[in-house]
Order: sequence, then structure tokens, then C-alpha cells
Amino acid sequence: MSISGFTQADLALVRATLKERFGHDVDVQEVDTEVRLSDADRELTACPALYWKEEDCAFVVAKAGEAAYRAMFFYSVKYRYGTGREEYDNLGDCVITLLKVQEDVARERAEETGNP
Repeated sequence: MSISGFTQADLALVRATLKERFGHDVDVQEVDTEVRLSDADRELTACPALYWKEEDCAFVVAKAGEAAYRAMFFYSVKYRYGTGREEYDNLGDCVITLLKVQEDVARERAEETGNP
């Protein structure tokens, strides 16, 4: 199964959303990742993905189909987070939810360390 990459419109949407969230242009890289598309799959499928890093957090949005997006962010291998939803059918919803969840986690982490 071959999954097409992100379009220029997809990239523009993501970059605009990140600029709104962080207040500056964010370097978004197109990368490849391997994803198990279903729990029953024994093999991983190569999927195009977008990767960016902001502050001490890295983000990945993988395209798992023509209208299927998966997202996660992590501070290290030990601290990986998802959005609580397996897959999105809209890239904008996926990225916005990812950023909202990360913002909440960052706030909680800051409160735990006494740096709100």
C-alpha cells in the first residue's frame, strides 16, 4: 500500500496553524515513518509524516491514508503522548487537537516543577 505525501496546501495549513500557536515560523520537516495501520497488522507500513520541534517538545503527524492522520508528541522516549484519539479524517483538526493537548501537558509539567 502506497500512501501519497502531504500536499502544498497541507503544508501551508500546518505552517499557518503552528505560526498562530507559537507566534513565529516553525521549521516543519517532511519525513517517513512506519506505522501499524491496524492492530491486526503484523507488518509496519511506510507513511509520510510531518515533524517539528518546538522548545523541548517534538511533534509527529503521520498520514495513514488519503484522509487519515495520526499524531503524537514527546519530550523524550519516556514521555510520549497522543491526543486520546487514534485517527483523524481532517488534518486541521488533528494538528489543532495535538497542539491543545500538548499545551495542557506543558502546563501540567510546569506546575509539577514549580515553573507555571
